[in-house]
Amino acid sequence: MTQETAPKSTTRRHFLKVLAGSGLIVSTTMLPGLALAGQRFRPGLQLFTVRELMQQDARSTLQLVANLGYKELEFAGLFGHPASIVANWLADLGLNAPAGHTLLQPLLDAPTKVLEEALTLGHRYVVLAYLHEPERANGIASYLHLAEQLNHIGEQFQAAGVQLAYHNHDFEFVPTDGTTPYEVLLRHTNANTLKMELDIYWAAKMQVDIPQLFQQDPGRFPLWHLKDMAADGGFADLGQGIIDFAPIAEKAALAGLQYAFVEKDYTDELERTLIQGMKGFTKMRFG
Repeated sequence: MTQETAPKSTTRRHFLKVLAGSGLIVSTTMLPGLALAGQRFRPGLQLFTVRELMQQDARSTLQLVANLGYKELEFAGLFGHPASIVANWLADLGLNAPAGHTLLQPLLDAPTKVLEEALTLGHRYVVLAYLHEPERANGIASYLHLAEQLNHIGEQFQAAGVQLAYHNHDFEFVPTDGTTPYEVLLRHTNANTLKMELDIYWAAKMQVDIPQLFQQDPGRFPLWHLKDMAADGGFADLGQGIIDFAPIAEKAALAGLQYAFVEKDYTDELERTLIQGMKGFTKMRFG
């Protein structure tokens, strides 16, 4: 799934020092040129970006990203902490967590537990993050079956006030039997029951016409991952890569965008990635 190496140990050591000393935690006053007041969307972060720090000290990591100016968080696991405790941290830090990722097996085996955790954390969306290879081994047939499952689970969640969504990688856009897995999910699920979280990097990597995707299914893409691409096809800090976000961002209303999360799957300079992510977000002109 990755084109880059994991974060360097020196970066981890530096950030642990940042976490350990509140006087060293970066604040938004240290980030020149940010004008958040006029932004239509509050800056969001997918916490998979800081998963190693979350594993080390989740509460302090949330403090760090809050001080950097991120307001909306998408969780990628709670690292063993009870949802009620994490919810208290969010309240204390003035953070909102409108979405959280999960995997297929918990959705199938323990949907009530997933739903209860989401409600405790204040999630508006629960997002199926990734399909493991065995879960998609039968090609289009796997996705047709998945569509049935997601319709059923989505109805349960919707009744409780939580929206189910699906997050893509690259393999959903591989042409198969005259269609694509992504097209199957769009056509065989209820548009109100299942929304889509568009990972812009993976869609762009597969040369998807993203504005056309929005035109085809308006209002179905309330969540985005703002992830940039390096010239070699790897990951880049937001605004430092080759993806032209302008024609995508200007279609935000057509897409139905509600939350956009900065993300970088792997980085060798986490501090730079988080700060650049904030800068890149605030430069977006969402239409």
